[in-house]
Amino acid sequence: MQDLSHFFESPHFIEKQESNTYEPLQLGAKIQYAVDGNFDWEDADIVIIGCGEQRGTSRGARYSNAPDAIREELYKMYSWHPAVKIVDAGNIREGANIYDTKAALRTVLHELQEAGKTAIVLGGSHDLTMQQYEAFKKSKKLVQVTVADMLIDLEETEETTDKSFLMEMLTEQPNFIRHFNHIGFQSYYVNPRMLETLDKLRFDCYRLGRVREHFEDVEPVLRNSDLFSFDMTAIKYSDAPINKNGSPNGFTGDEACILTRYAGMGTHLQSFGIYGYTPEADEQGMTAKLASQMIWYFIDGYHIRKTEAELTDHEEFISFHVTFTEIDTIFLKSKRTNRWWMRLPDNTHVPCSYNDYLLASSGEIPERWLREQERLV
Repeated sequence: MQDLSHFFESPHFIEKQESNTYEPLQLGAKIQYAVDGNFDWEDADIVIIGCGEQRGTSRGARYSNAPDAIREELYKMYSWHPAVKIVDAGNIREGANIYDTKAALRTVLHELQEAGKTAIVLGGSHDLTMQQYEAFKKSKKLVQVTVADMLIDLEETEETTDKSFLMEMLTEQPNFIRHFNHIGFQSYYVNPRMLETLDKLRFDCYRLGRVREHFEDVEPVLRNSDLFSFDMTAIKYSDAPINKNGSPNGFTGDEACILTRYAGMGTHLQSFGIYGYTPEADEQGMTAKLASQMIWYFIDGYHIRKTEAELTDHEEFISFHVTFTEIDTIFLKSKRTNRWWMRLPDNTHVPCSYNDYLLASSGEIPERWLREQERLV
């Protein structure tokens, strides 16, 4: 990896604390800090990067202190998984313009992706998701992207904003989006024509109510994703009171933590971003606590990921032979994590849920099976 220190602010958050002594088992004592030119991340599993850029919301928006407000709560939490090595790289320097900041973030994320590290981005406005994607695009790597948001940010604007970045991500050429998922949209705020367009592209959008009815069904979605972007507006106002432009409906705090735990468990997931947190509106610090808990659960999920066996290790899985509508296939269940996979006609295995297995066992075709087959056509 190239020297990335010049992309980051100085001093680091940890150096600005008057008293930065933590108990031995707190994350503040366990996380390694990239200070004093020490950017040796060779042993890191997860790298935390702050980027307070929010001029994608409005041109005059000031650089946000959101990443450090989240760190303040995160470092107080206890580490339960010492085997997961975490480095906090600090905050990306604010550029003279938004493009400079984004270029720096993109470069850092690309270097981490190439080195096989998993990055956690503390935003900043939601349009920084583009830099998560472009880090993979720079490597010409096809990726599956999953976004959690109450809205679908597909507005048509001259410049890329937090309300339009998906238009550029999904339509620009060349394009490296293998598949796109949207989790938690609220129907009354989304143009139905927009959903029709995404469905024609064979992308999957999961309405808030549908997710909450069968929460475990989104785990396979995140298990197969390379990138996960979470907008705090996906959480209802009462659980994230910084959401002045949010909704009285949305995910609860504990549901948000379940989603990030699923993301941490994701076999391929290398890039996770939390956006839309504004510390100025967080009078009691409750939303910062929630964001830090979401990260804690992501780390917890990452620990589970490291314990999962390879699908080729047949002794670690239980096989179930199933026939539905004259199709013979095999479902696999992990003995270690109880997660499920199903075999497609091309002999590849895709993540699925227990509910998919139950449907197939009753002779019905699981919707996940149909969608995967459509995308192979």
